[in-house]
Amino acid sequence: MKSTAELHLQHHRADAIPGMRDELLAVHVDANAELLDQPFYSVQRFWERFEGYLKQPGFDLVAGRVDGLLVGYTFGSALPADTQWWTGIQDAVPGITVRPPGQTFAFREILVRKAYQRRGYARRLHDELLASRTEDRAVLGVRPDNPARLLYRRWGWIHVGYRQPFPDSPRFESMVLELKGARLT
Repeated sequence: MKSTAELHLQHHRADAIPGMRDELLAVHVDANAELLDQPFYSVQRFWERFEGYLKQPGFDLVAGRVDGLLVGYTFGSALPADTQWWTGIQDAVPGITVRPPGQTFAFREILVRKAYQRRGYARRLHDELLASRTEDRAVLGVRPDNPARLLYRRWGWIHVGYRQPFPDSPRFESMVLELKGARLT
């Protein structure tokens, strides 16, 4: 039986994450069950990437709980000055990759347990993570076959190219969202 209790959101900094490892991985496994046979989505590879993201400036994770159970989360960090985000981008929208350091937030992941999807929780997690950001824009990568891609477009994200950030990763569609009334150039 699905709970109808309210979703409670809470921000967590990088130093709080080690104590949440098992819960975070449980949500990853549930949300990505059909992808776990692919090396890039394995628990080990996910956690390796996650530990790297924890070290980046401005890391923030928003956890969503229902009746104390972690049902979803999203996280990201500011792109560092030496970012490789735009390296190798294909079919890039002209001028979109140029931005001074500190002005772009990397929206890394959003995960919601399957039993809690289609309730608006992903949108609430998304909005909460981005609400307090000081950067001008956010960037994300999404698999072109991921249904969430259509949600991102409805939420204001625009397509700016394609990239494959890791040798074992899929080719992601790169998207950008203006934050705080900034204008993309």
